Amino acid sequence: MSARAEIARPTPPIVETDIPARLDRLPWSRFHTLVVAALGITWILDGLEVTLAGTVAGALKASPVLQFSNADVGIAASAYLAGAVLGALFFGWLTDRLGRKKLFFITLAVYLTATAATAFSWNLWSFALFRFFTGAGIGGEYAAINSTIQELIPARVRGWTDLVINGSFWVGAALGAVGAIVLLDPQVIDPEYGWRLAFLIGALLALVIFFMRLWLPESPRWLMTHGRAEEAERIVAAIERQAMTHGHLLPKDELLRVRLRARSHTPLLEVLRTLVRTHPKRTFVGLTLMGAQAFFYNAIFFTYALILTDFYGIGADKVGWYLLPFAAGNFLGPLILGRLFDVIGRRIMIAFTYIISGVLLAISGHLFAAELLTAAQQTLAWTIIFFFASAAASSAYLTVSETFPLEIRALAIAIFYAVGTGVGGMVGPWLFGVLIDTGSRMSVFGGYLLGAALMVIADVVAALFAVPAERKPLETVARPLAFID
Repeated sequence: MSARAEIARPTPPIVETDIPARLDRLPWSRFHTLVVAALGITWILDGLEVTLAGTVAGALKASPVLQFSNADVGIAASAYLAGAVLGALFFGWLTDRLGRKKLFFITLAVYLTATAATAFSWNLWSFALFRFFTGAGIGGEYAAINSTIQELIPARVRGWTDLVINGSFWVGAALGAVGAIVLLDPQVIDPEYGWRLAFLIGALLALVIFFMRLWLPESPRWLMTHGRAEEAERIVAAIERQAMTHGHLLPKDELLRVRLRARSHTPLLEVLRTLVRTHPKRTFVGLTLMGAQAFFYNAIFFTYALILTDFYGIGADKVGWYLLPFAAGNFLGPLILGRLFDVIGRRIMIAFTYIISGVLLAISGHLFAAELLTAAQQTLAWTIIFFFASAAASSAYLTVSETFPLEIRALAIAIFYAVGTGVGGMVGPWLFGVLIDTGSRMSVFGGYLLGAALMVIADVVAALFAVPAERKPLETVARPLAFID
């Protein structure tokens, strides 16, 4: 009788640390300002990218090479969003396995390459393909960056910081609008080359981000759950020393220590079980908020240039001027309202921003259908609506990135982004492109009413089930899977 030796699997080490408490007690310092700058620059670039794509819609239709229809513009926008969905899922999965910092550079490389390739498109399908991969890079960025924001920023200002960084998209949108004014001016450059140059400039600007991110550390929270507590300790100690060097005092109180069993990754089955069985209400809230804001935002933003050109007779080279106040309202919303998400609370502010956005869109849609608005008045209406809607959209990302356990945070963000964008984001631009092609204001108004209804439904869901996560440590909001008593 032969004995068969069994290979014993090593038991993962148990880590005891106070790293989460130390990160949350930190005063706002130069380190946090640099985090905001390094991560916010990505959204600025994203805003530049998406705005250029939106403002060149008229140029793509007039291009003797591409000759896009309104439906073609919608197909290209949907291709971008499809790439963002799949990219978020794939790169989000990698972010939880390989770390936040590595994925910063991988996703940026995908984005940069695809954006540059877009400038050399020769027909609809090449343009859509390159836009697909551009979206894949940006989708991956959403997962890596939003998880990093949550894990590096102190709890007391986490909401405001998250909203402002996500809202910085609109700084890029304003820059894109100004760039489009110049690049699409036929007196400055041939329109056939202007839109191509716009995408090349976006790719060149992406190179700046590589240097901005070199100094960003890996998330200490991610490191401690992956058996790299010593590395996490060095990073946190360096941040503390830097804060004290600049005159900040750290409290001497004894900090809460946590015990966890390190892991290399989290099986997908455990991810699914956590979303469906452990936190079903949170999953329902996340899907509702993401789906509603994705349809609301993408349907209008990807086709606003078509509304201006087709219904108000605005030239494609003048569309950028109308985007500037629209972008200002979108950035000022998170900047001004964001602090209230930490002071008044998540549930109240999420519900408020969603319902007021929906109601205002329904009202402005009625005025549009009745032909009671000029192009300037339509832009003013959009500016006011998206002052609130921008905060609402950013709060959806805040919700899904802080209410699920650390080990699945990036993938959870990716899943909700993918489902929300897949259902609301890809359908929206295509649907509105079709509605605009009818030439009927009432048809477009029907699309606006659908977007408004989705926002009102999301308001009700948030008011009933949103998690009051304001000023609470991440580990209190959602207990990490690796924690042990």
